[in-house]
Order: sequence, then C-alpha cells, then structure tokens
Amino acid sequence: MAQQPISLPAKLINGGVAGLVGVTCVFPIDLAKTRLQNQRGSQRVYKNMMDCLIKTVRSEGYFGMYRGAAVNLTLVTPEKAIKLAANDFFRQQLSRGELKLSVFQEMLAGCGAGMCQVIVTTPMEMLKIQLQDAGRLVAQQRNLPVLHTVKLGTASPVLNCSYNVGPVSSIRKVSAIQIAQELFRTKGIQGLYKGLGATLMRDIPFSVIYFPLFAHINKLGKTSSEDDDVPFYWSFISGCVAGCTAAVAVSPCDVVKTRLHNLVNGHSIMRKEGPAAFLKGAGCRALVIAPLFGIAQVVYFIGVGEFLLGQSPFNLYSV
Repeated sequence: MAQQPISLPAKLINGGVAGLVGVTCVFPIDLAKTRLQNQRGSQRVYKNMMDCLIKTVRSEGYFGMYRGAAVNLTLVTPEKAIKLAANDFFRQQLSRGELKLSVFQEMLAGCGAGMCQVIVTTPMEMLKIQLQDAGRLVAQQRNLPVLHTVKLGTASPVLNCSYNVGPVSSIRKVSAIQIAQELFRTKGIQGLYKGLGATLMRDIPFSVIYFPLFAHINKLGKTSSEDDDVPFYWSFISGCVAGCTAAVAVSPCDVVKTRLHNLVNGHSIMRKEGPAAFLKGAGCRALVIAPLFGIAQVVYFIGVGEFLLGQSPFNLYSV
C-alpha cells in the first residue's frame, strides 16, 4: 500500500496550534519546575511544587504563574511546529513509500526532529528561564534580613542588571526584550545560544525515546479494522505515557541545561549538591511534559492545518 504524501505546511500549522494549546495548559507547572531546579543550598525558598505555586500566587498574583509565558507562546509555535512536522517528514523519508518503520528508523526520525527544533528551543528556553527565575530571586530577597547589602553572586548577571537589589518595593520587573538586549550587548548572538550543547543532549534523546514509544503505544489503541483511526483519548494517553517516560529519562540533562541558561558560572552540580541534584524538578517536569504532549498530539491529529488548507487529514501514526 503506497503512503499518502504529507503536506508540510499543514503539519507546521498543526504543530504550532498544538504547541500553543499545550503550553497554555501546563505553563504554571513548568514555572514551578524551573524555580525548584534553580534552588541551591541555603537559597531554598520553595518546599515543593504546590508550595512554589501558592507562594507565587501570593507574591506575584495569578498571572505570576505565567511569567515568561509570552516568550514561550511566541516561540513555541515554530518550536513545536518544527519538532512534530520534522518527525513526520523524517518518518516518511525513512519509510521509502512503505507504511512500516523499524524501531531504529523511528529513533532516527526522532533524532532528526530533536536536532531541528533546537534552532528555536535554545533561545526560547534561555529567555523563558531567565523570566521564570526572576520571581524566585525576588522571593529570595524578601526572605533575607538585610536587603540593601545582598549580593546575588551566583545569580544571573543579566537578572542582576535587570533588577534593583534594594528594598522589595523598589524592585522593577524585567522583560524578555530587556534580557535579550542585555545578552546581545554583553555576549552577542551566542549569548542566546548558551547551553546549546546541553539542549541538544536533552532534546535529541527525548525525541529518540518519545516518538517511537508514542507510536507503539498509540498503535495499541487501534480497533480490529485496518483503516480505523486511533481514538483521540487514546492518543492523549499515549502522549502522556511516552512524554512522562522520556521526560524522566532526560531529567539530568534538563537540570544542566537550566543551570547553563540561568548563566551560573563556576558551579559544579555533582561536587556541591551530589547526584540527587540531577533529578531536581523531575516530578514537575514529568507533570509538565506528560499532559503537554498528550494535549499536543491530540490537537496535532485533529488536523487544523489540513482544514485551513482544504486538505484531507493524514496521520502517519494511525497506519
């Protein structure tokens, strides 16, 4: 049976819409994950995810849980579009017209998708983490007895430039534009791509694990009929399970990436915090990634792009 060619523009639209919907739903949990991962030693402000979210709402209001969301929502459209569409593209190229892919071919397709997405992921994560962590630094300052003399030596120099270290009432909010301008001024274009290696180390293994696992779990939801599509609820479950598994597997790389994106200099995670530090925020990350990819896969399969372009939806995973 010949394989129907995919429409790359339609898949890019599907991926963008899927990313926007998914990120909007899970962003508060992602913020809690970032702040928990960036806590070190005596600088601990939050006990766990719920404590972080409660304190964030109390100190920054409801929309404080969406600090950095504007950057993420702006850049997540091309990021998810590239990731999901690239995987479909590589799957079709590797299948050579046949419907069946080996596990190794599925892993290669996921690897290609992971490599493509870091073009957008790295600067997006850099700006998002800087904005998310700004609230933690403010909360940390509130807990210190002498605010006028505090030096945040291990914090990001960009954040130190963007925040007045003084009384809490005088601390001004930082924006993504301010952070980007400061990075360009001090580090050039490569400043936005700090941690590129760690991002590749996280996103490539994640995609290599996620996409083949999702494909095989998703196939279990097929009915006896060869041509039937998998139900949407089963695609959601498949995305959650595969996303959670891949997220926990690459959590150590995510911790390293988060610290590098926070512009921390000279800090050895293993030496100063032990091996357990590499799993900081792993639970939160699993809670973020599982519903994110569950929601994203369902929205992706709905076929908004094909509808807008007047085409027939085609799902490579339903065959």
